[in-house]
Amino acid sequence: MLSLDGLEMIAVLVVMGLFIKVLEQFGMFEPVGGEDSVEDDFELSTVCHRPESMDKLQEQTKFTKKELQVLYRGFKNECPSGVVNEENFKNIYSQFFPQGDSSMYAHFLFEAFDTNKNGSVSFEDFVFGLSIILRGTINDRLNWAFNLYDLNKDGCITKEEMLDIMKSIYDMMGKYTYPTMQDDAPREHVESFFQKMDRNKDGVVTIEEFIESCKKDENIMQSMQLFDNVI
Repeated sequence: MLSLDGLEMIAVLVVMGLFIKVLEQFGMFEPVGGEDSVEDDFELSTVCHRPESMDKLQEQTKFTKKELQVLYRGFKNECPSGVVNEENFKNIYSQFFPQGDSSMYAHFLFEAFDTNKNGSVSFEDFVFGLSIILRGTINDRLNWAFNLYDLNKDGCITKEEMLDIMKSIYDMMGKYTYPTMQDDAPREHVESFFQKMDRNKDGVVTIEEFIESCKKDENIMQSMQLFDNVI
């Protein structure tokens, strides 16, 4: 059984940790063969969306050309059209959490990657977000997580927004996470979250409060380091 004690802080990391499962599902951590073959794929594949050149993506992200080739091979194998839609995300998470309902969490995650708000995530969108999560500074990563929880993108997290996130996590984990969970458990975690992060007690958490609180939490800081050598 998983324990959700302290979920109000762990939620900062949930998006990153579970996102690694998506990458593993895509086979993105498996070594690939010759480099030229992947480069050729960029030029010859018949897809709905053809990504920018490896060299340009290397300049725009913190990945090497070889790492981008590995990521692209996995991405193209899973998504031959060159884009991922929300259903792809939902299907992947449902495989990892069959005992729960991961659809809402997958929706929130997809929204965070769909920066153009066009209903699809391209390879560029994917590696830009991944570059932040795996290679960004602590501030970069926390900004990305904050953006996920700030559902209406108004620059602050409300209790209602955090409650939606918490409910989606509880729903995703299912009965194996909380066999005796009370209906008000997500709301209790939200209250605890705000007690720690809402420094001026105005009812919302700003990006400054979010980053400051996370940086003062040793568990979050240690956990952030786990992503440094994923690929």
